[in-house]
Amino acid sequence: MSSSTVRILDGGFSGQLSCHVGARIDGDPLWTARFLATDPDAVHATHLDFLRGGADVIETNTYQASVPGLMKHLELSERESLELIAKAVSLAKAAVNVYVEESGEQCVNKTPMVAGSCGPYGAYLHDSSEYSGFYGKTVSRQELIDWHRPRIRALLDAGVDLLALETVPCVEEAEALLDLLREFPHARAWLSFSCRDGQFMADGSKFQEVAVRCYRALPSQIVAVGVNCIDPKHVTPLLKGINEGESSSADFVPLVVYPNRGGSYSASGGWTAVPDDHILNLPISAWLDMGVRYIGGCCKIFAEDVRAIRSQVEQCRAKATAM
Repeated sequence: MSSSTVRILDGGFSGQLSCHVGARIDGDPLWTARFLATDPDAVHATHLDFLRGGADVIETNTYQASVPGLMKHLELSERESLELIAKAVSLAKAAVNVYVEESGEQCVNKTPMVAGSCGPYGAYLHDSSEYSGFYGKTVSRQELIDWHRPRIRALLDAGVDLLALETVPCVEEAEALLDLLREFPHARAWLSFSCRDGQFMADGSKFQEVAVRCYRALPSQIVAVGVNCIDPKHVTPLLKGINEGESSSADFVPLVVYPNRGGSYSASGGWTAVPDDHILNLPISAWLDMGVRYIGGCCKIFAEDVRAIRSQVEQCRAKATAM
């Protein structure tokens, strides 16, 4: 295990944002992205919470901020929509600057990075299809590329350090994203999938086969592949074996994982939740041994949980150094 290379991600943006706003968040077709327009100070404060919790990487509040979605639900022009996405990057960068300045020499994460969050096409549809991936059979690859391109270009132009291509439920969208990344050869990204259990992606494809194939297809740009927005109990079986028996560093597949607190969401059954105070007990040491190099949280993972995750990673690092 080389835990010194592990980066700590932030947690679930909606949960932490709810600590700063009184308005309802869930159920909105723009989800947290609406607050870019209505309460940017709360967005900034949420980023700062995660940085103070020890995140090395924070994601922009753009998971559900597609250009078509912003145009439809905020009645913005295309130009205004792109400007709002750029504003999301500015808010995240401003939080990084505040954190670094206030931390001074005590800054545990010296150079926090900003990842541009790109949710799947299914999140725009607002019909839970990011948990089924059914649209992979009905929407063409070119349509998916054209839908993702404006946000990705806007995020990169605004200066994100890398992209978070996340909650991808189907093979077709993953392949479209790889094709699109090739248009931006200097961009780096992690590719994180939506999975239904400990073996299969949301669309029924075998996770390990697809994830490894995607990484091998573009290792110069994909920094990690993995899973997010899933019950932690499914993470180990999803990852176990990917890096077993690799004969050289060239065979190694870096992994990213950021699960929910517990419970899961399905297109058929809806959200099966756990209380916000449900004890978080993640087998972080085992995940690091499997090749996880980016680790954080998704739904119901708060800033204090990020702090606990960082503490566990640092304990693993100390043990590895002492050996």
